[in-house]
Amino acid sequence: MPEAKLGETAAAVAVVEFVIQGVTLDGKPFRPSDWAERLCGVMAAFGGDHRMQYSPYVHPVTAAGLRCVVVDVRLEEIEPMAYRFLIGFASENELKTRDGRVADRTELARLQRAGDTH
Repeated sequence: MPEAKLGETAAAVAVVEFVIQGVTLDGKPFRPSDWAERLCGVMAAFGGDHRMQYSPYVHPVTAAGLRCVVVDVRLEEIEPMAYRFLIGFASENELKTRDGRVADRTELARLQRAGDTH
């Protein structure tokens, strides 16, 4: 499964998430089309407003027109069984995975959401 890799400058890059892509290893789209929402729903909770809230560690996204699930690697320490479930899901369904953002990009994204990138 994804892990930290060495970059071109030989400096270690801290990968903080990995992405389960909605396409099989042989290039076929994974079905059903709402698989990402269903998978993330397993990890979701209902808030005080009685609305489902995705886990901050597992959420669906669309990347390059492809439905994906982003998994924060901290989930492995916080909830190892859930992490293994997600790894197993990707493996059993022969889904492609790739590294997600690295630590610096994750912090930049957080600052952009907060409107503070100066």
